[in-house]
Amino acid sequence: MNPTTAPTPAPAPTPDSGADRHPRAFVAPLVSTLLTLPMAAVAFFFVGLAPMACDSCGGAVSDRFDDSYNLAFPVFGFGLVVVLVVLLSAWALPWRRGNAAARVWLAVIAPAAVVFDFIVFHGLVDWP
Repeated sequence: MNPTTAPTPAPAPTPDSGADRHPRAFVAPLVSTLLTLPMAAVAFFFVGLAPMACDSCGGAVSDRFDDSYNLAFPVFGFGLVVVLVVLLSAWALPWRRGNAAARVWLAVIAPAAVVFDFIVFHGLVDWP
C-alpha cells in the first residue's frame, strides 16, 4: 500500500438505493391508528345509543329528534369515512424523509377529525 495515494471515496447513494428512506416513518401513523380506531369505535357506540335519548318523548319532540337524527347519522358515517381516508393516507405516503411532515400532519388530523365528527353530530341532532 502506497501512503501517498488517498483512499477512494464511496459512491454517493442514489435516490433509489433506500438511503432517503425514513427509518421511523411508521411511528406517527401507528400512534394515530392506536388512538383513532378506539376513539371512532367509542364515538360510533355513543352515536348508536343516541336514539335512546328520546325513548320517552312523544309527539312533535319525537318527530323533530327523529328527523334530525336521520340526517345526522349519515353525516357522522361520512365523517368516519373521511377519517379512514386520512388515516390510510398517513400510511400510504412513501416512507421518505421528504414526506415526514405531511405524514405527521395526517396522523394528527385523523383523531382530531373523529372529535370534530362527533361534535358535528351533536350539533345536528335536535336533542329533547
